[in-house]
Amino acid sequence: MTGSTMLLFASLQEKISACLIACFPRLFSPCFYGLNINLYNLEMQNFKYICMVLLGGAMYGTMSSFVKLSYSWGYNAAEISFAQAFLAALFLGTFQIAKPGKPTQIKLASKQIISLLIVGSTIGLTNFLYYLSVSYISASLAIVLLMQFTWFSLLLEWIAFRQKPGKLELLTVAFIVVGTVLAGDLVSGEILTLSWQGITLAIASSLTYSVYIIANSRIGKDVKWQSKSTLIMAGSALTILAINSKTIVSSNHFGYEFLLWALFLAVVGTTIPTALFAAGIHKIGASLSSILMTIEFPVAVLCASIILDEHISALQILGILLMITAIVAMNYYKSLETKNTE
Repeated sequence: MTGSTMLLFASLQEKISACLIACFPRLFSPCFYGLNINLYNLEMQNFKYICMVLLGGAMYGTMSSFVKLSYSWGYNAAEISFAQAFLAALFLGTFQIAKPGKPTQIKLASKQIISLLIVGSTIGLTNFLYYLSVSYISASLAIVLLMQFTWFSLLLEWIAFRQKPGKLELLTVAFIVVGTVLAGDLVSGEILTLSWQGITLAIASSLTYSVYIIANSRIGKDVKWQSKSTLIMAGSALTILAINSKTIVSSNHFGYEFLLWALFLAVVGTTIPTALFAAGIHKIGASLSSILMTIEFPVAVLCASIILDEHISALQILGILLMITAIVAMNYYKSLETKNTE
């Protein structure tokens, strides 16, 4: 193992530890204050699954900072996003085949396979556009813009499925927009110096992410998570390869150190969170899970500050808290509406 490779491992280990130590104590309690969700009253087994979902969301949140860090090693968004998706599909597929016991999935119809590959193409586009955006703008601004998927999803469901948002949802959207202006530091004069290409890419990733969330919630409901996740990641890798085939094929970065980066991003950013969500979400329910997964947002911002030394002002923190409160409140009241209709 070369000296630079050992340095890479040591640096990643140090930064991950610092990020998680700083994030978890600060972020758990504020997200649930005032929502009457008493975690202490839950059974110990449920608490375990809550921790799984939280950890999965937190691991997602670290990705933008580590991807931006990888750019300093000479890598680019195309090869990083492709390698991450390809290895994740490989790991998930291997797990499905090698898992002892009964087969995890009956034979899928070609229509199901194609549908899930298409769903994967949307998350592939999301990751590629998002990773590309952080090469132009700060990771903290990129995650703020990505979080616009919350109201993009409402808009798309209104257009595609005639599900008109209620007054409460429109109010939370207004708070999210105000929080975005503050969290993105868009009120300062520095907005004129920002890369509009990076901003456009981040907003585009938010739009494709909302498409992915809607499609993923409606397609493949009867498919086991191992098969579904494998096909989605395969679709993601194929889409990224199709868009960037020339860049990826001609890349001279596919060496040992790049493989270490790809393995780290695939395992920490995709494979483990996917398994944690699969194990935890169906145990505690989608409503509580959607609230818990908002931890991705503040973790991403804190990691950008810790790993990349990005400056976060008090006004930006206020905007972040406003956005988190609005998103959590919207998910919470959605869960109440679901319970009342059952």
